[in-house]
Amino acid sequence: MGKVREEVERLVLPILEEEGMELVEIEYKMGRGRGILRLYIDKPEGVRIDDCERVSKRIDPILDRSDLLKGHYLLEVSSPGLDRPLKREKDFIRFKGRLIRVKTFSPIDNQKMFVGTLKDYKEERIALETEAGKIIEIPRENIAKANLEIEF
Repeated sequence: MGKVREEVERLVLPILEEEGMELVEIEYKMGRGRGILRLYIDKPEGVRIDDCERVSKRIDPILDRSDLLKGHYLLEVSSPGLDRPLKREKDFIRFKGRLIRVKTFSPIDNQKMFVGTLKDYKEERIALETEAGKIIEIPRENIAKANLEIEF
């Protein structure tokens, strides 16, 4: 999947940049005799259905011509949702001040799941302020998963 992911990214990034969007995540899964390629896209003001449709129509013929994905596959272009994953440095910088949920690979203070406000990102570490006001520093290499937390 690594090679496919890299090649898909190389092919779609120029289109997304033209559209003023970013690529959040790529998923490729096999199911019921065909592959499903999911691209999660975003932009500062959020992604609408017509954005996904327009991007899909631009990307689909390029992927078909590349012959990268052998056989039948379904292309899905979607918003990352309200609980968008945070993966890259720029994600942590962009969403500073927002409520996030972080799962770590190894425990910090006997805990592997944290919810709090993202206070800072520097030197490959995030600073997370819990509801109790405690600041937790988490090295990026210890982050198994990080997502925006839906705020009501």
